[in-house]
Amino acid sequence: MMGRGLTLGITLLLSGLLGMVSAEAQRPAKIARIGYMGNKVSVPENHEAFLQGLRDLGYVEGRNVVIEYRDPQGRVEQFPALMGELVALKVDVIFAPITPYALAAKQAATTIPVVFVSLDAVASGLVTSLARPGGNLTGLSGLLPALVGKWLELLRETVPGVSQIAVLWQPGAYPERVEKEMLKVAEVAGRALKVRLQIVEARGPADIDRAFSEMTKARVGALAVLPGQMLIRERRRLVALAAKHRLPAVYSVTEYVVDAGGLMSYGANVPDLHRRAAIYVDKILKGAQPGDLPIEQPTKFELLVNLNAARAIGLTIPPSVVARADRVIEK
Repeated sequence: MMGRGLTLGITLLLSGLLGMVSAEAQRPAKIARIGYMGNKVSVPENHEAFLQGLRDLGYVEGRNVVIEYRDPQGRVEQFPALMGELVALKVDVIFAPITPYALAAKQAATTIPVVFVSLDAVASGLVTSLARPGGNLTGLSGLLPALVGKWLELLRETVPGVSQIAVLWQPGAYPERVEKEMLKVAEVAGRALKVRLQIVEARGPADIDRAFSEMTKARVGALAVLPGQMLIRERRRLVALAAKHRLPAVYSVTEYVVDAGGLMSYGANVPDLHRRAAIYVDKILKGAQPGDLPIEQPTKFELLVNLNAARAIGLTIPPSVVARADRVIEK
């Protein structure tokens, strides 16, 4: 009797445990919620690279991850309100694909982890240390100011007789100290290369035609376009105007060359940075603290050269430049 009771008790216990396991197995996995602060269509290659990075890690939008998009459309006054919306939604992590959005996230989302892609995280004031970012921000950082001199060197080598180079920039696109550093590096490089620089501003799309008019009047021989979200959005127009004025130009991101037909670009592979940002998001979703994740910097910089664009303006790219190119576009 006692044995039967014991057997019955064990059977009921095992049944209960199996029921708990079955219920746990049937319980739906937690759906991750990512806040995405930015425009997913202005540079679709970067957005798709981020999504591909998530897919590579097993995340499928709509199945086990929900992405809440908020696009300020470049309007600084919209940053606080849109960040406030992501905070109110209690997203698990916020992804900020450019420095200004990351700075807005730093101010608004003090308790939510933030993963960013920044052209210079320390100079921008996002973090004080790459190795130990601390706080709730981490991500990937380029080396923006240091690259400005390299762009001018490329122009000097590509157009050997050039004596004056225009530098087109978008005031307010980055924190003031980053912009000052970029312009300072440009001035130092200009003196070293023995070329005069004409610094030209374009705060918005309406300024672009006026900027090229200034370059034409000054008879500049080449153009360096510094990074800025408005300038990247207007890349096809910029490339077309550079071709119209027969200006050899170097750009900061590959999209100017790959999909807009520009002459050449040099810099980090930005889509790859966005793809790698997904790795940081995944680590945080699995419990890592952002402040413990060192900021990653690019180890490889790419030079793209478009020979078709060169032929269109009657320019022969020196063999030394073509030989160093990571990718040469011939059609």
